[in-house]
Amino acid sequence: MKKIIIISMLIIAGLALFFFMPKELERAHRAMAAVGIKAPDLELPELDATGKGSSMIWRLSELKGKVVFINFWASWCDECKKEKPAMQRLYEKMQGRPFQMLTIIYRDDVKKAVDYMKINGYTMPVLLDYDMKIAKNYWVRGVPETFIIDREGIVREKIIGRRPWDSPEAIDLIEKLLQ
Repeated sequence: MKKIIIISMLIIAGLALFFFMPKELERAHRAMAAVGIKAPDLELPELDATGKGSSMIWRLSELKGKVVFINFWASWCDECKKEKPAMQRLYEKMQGRPFQMLTIIYRDDVKKAVDYMKINGYTMPVLLDYDMKIAKNYWVRGVPETFIIDREGIVREKIIGRRPWDSPEAIDLIEKLLQ
């Protein structure tokens, strides 16, 4: 009798997994960033010069029609610091184009990050992911990590590590997505 009950419970559990888990996995997958699929939306405040959230809230859903460059970084990250000058040059080069660069602080002291940007004259938006929800949705495991999203909201590139963003190859990548 015990064996029948245990076997019945295992069958019921197996059926439940079979019918309900694919929907849960699909829902979870849609909330994660991966190359070739729609980027998860984000809604984050831009930091002002004092390190406090400004009234500007950035939403990826409102940037449809633009190529969006999302870079996760930290002021304690040497590779991030080496990457920032080239990012600033790309940001300046793309002004007036359907392109938006967003930088998101990752596991960093907000004041240090804002001070770093200010001292170095970097002008691209700095966003704060208070609860790390966006970093989790984008599967960020370290910094720098960059995501390039096309005009339709599809993740086209996930780049782990530093890149020369003002190089002809990087600019060509962005230009192709702008067409």
